[in-house]
Amino acid sequence: MYVRKVNHPFFAALLLGALVTPLWSQKTTESWPEHIQLVLDNTRPLQCDRGRRLPLYLWPAMNPGPLSPDRAEALVHALDRRGVGLVCTWRPDRRQDCLAECLPMARAQKKLGLRININANPCLYSFFDDTPQTAHQDEKGQPFWDRSFANKKIGCPFTLRPRRAVIRERIVWYAEAYAREGLAPGFVFADWEIDGPLEWNEAWEHAKKCRRCRQHIPQIDANFLQFQKILRDLRSDLQWDVYARPLRDRFPAVLVGNYAVYPHDGYRYWYDYFEKVQPGLPALVEQKARYRHWANEFEKTGFTFAMPTVYPWSWTWHWYDYESADYRWFYNLLKVASNAARHTPSDVPLVPFVHWHTVMVGDEADRRGVRQFSEKNYRELLWHMLLRGHDTFFLWCSSSERLREVRLLHPVWAAAQQYGEFLDRGVPVNYEVPPQPGPVVSGLRLGNRLLIRRTDFTDHSQPIDLTVAGRPVSVPPAPGECRIITLE
Repeated sequence: MYVRKVNHPFFAALLLGALVTPLWSQKTTESWPEHIQLVLDNTRPLQCDRGRRLPLYLWPAMNPGPLSPDRAEALVHALDRRGVGLVCTWRPDRRQDCLAECLPMARAQKKLGLRININANPCLYSFFDDTPQTAHQDEKGQPFWDRSFANKKIGCPFTLRPRRAVIRERIVWYAEAYAREGLAPGFVFADWEIDGPLEWNEAWEHAKKCRRCRQHIPQIDANFLQFQKILRDLRSDLQWDVYARPLRDRFPAVLVGNYAVYPHDGYRYWYDYFEKVQPGLPALVEQKARYRHWANEFEKTGFTFAMPTVYPWSWTWHWYDYESADYRWFYNLLKVASNAARHTPSDVPLVPFVHWHTVMVGDEADRRGVRQFSEKNYRELLWHMLLRGHDTFFLWCSSSERLREVRLLHPVWAAAQQYGEFLDRGVPVNYEVPPQPGPVVSGLRLGNRLLIRRTDFTDHSQPIDLTVAGRPVSVPPAPGECRIITLE
């Protein structure tokens, strides 16, 4: 077995302290909008070609506003040199203005041979339009709402057929406008979450009181899993009918997906900020965690990329009793990422939402005593995600978090490009997440070569013995490094 350390000085420098102002930061003579300028000032042009791999997506690298064709091309090119894909947003309430802003970017992306990237989320809100026609209805015919989802009005999922045409028309309008210009969106995402059929929180209790829900869901009082499946199937069909299908019919090669919709093992290992634990419902229990049963929704959406959510929610820190505070984060986040990677077909890109800052959720008890995930081990998490089959990252962050989030994420993405052949064609060799702190190993095998990384959460200093493709592999400690091993 031959081991080659990969420790190029440039890539080592990339991973130094994220809070140090980059010496290579240079502003253009004519500045861009503040959020775009922040990205340009705090990222560096890639030293290794990205090839045809997906770009890095950053929440602040969106919507630069109206630009001339020359300026649009200059911006698209500047971001692409850094491996970052510019995203523009479709809004149903200001269509012509949006087209005027989006089309120059799309033309520039097409000219440069890049994907046209779209945020279609505003077009999908809302199926529940606050009218009595979409509310639940009690036995006396009186409308009522489920307000257990961040106080949003969630109504009866069996009232939404008339709303399909309204939502679909918005997607079709933009899709046809692009098609007339000879422009084909290549990546379209949404963040559609608190709307449409939802089965969690108090949804089951509200549905039991709704006469329409009772008519459509057999054994609604006794069988939560059947209730969940019916609602998730309906939710998937909505996303296919009004969002994925109109785009795929016009642009067969488009990558289209939605926040938190991805293949999995039948369980969800995290809770969103608007969701609450329901102790009486089916779950896997580990320490204080209750991992929910989750229906298979991805296949019926027709989505062509998977979008897991890998966030450090404050309540998950309290689920585990590990002495290593960082392993409380790392364990859950890699569990979520590995679940998606293991069950997503190799020809379906994985584009996870990622975030470093703790997402403070729940009540005071959920936030008390929570320690921030370290920058060092967050970067390790990103490496392990790539070495388990994730194709790129999509950074979500608030405006106050942009600087540190971008500085943490981009250097890992940039350094990973040196392993392009492994990222393109390598096969993950491990999806296991150790249930106790210790060495964590991830790798991609390409023929008789193995790109591997080991991260230790204890003082364990002995080599780890693995079997890869029927051949023994010994993985010694190598803090902060990837290694390429030739299998004997």
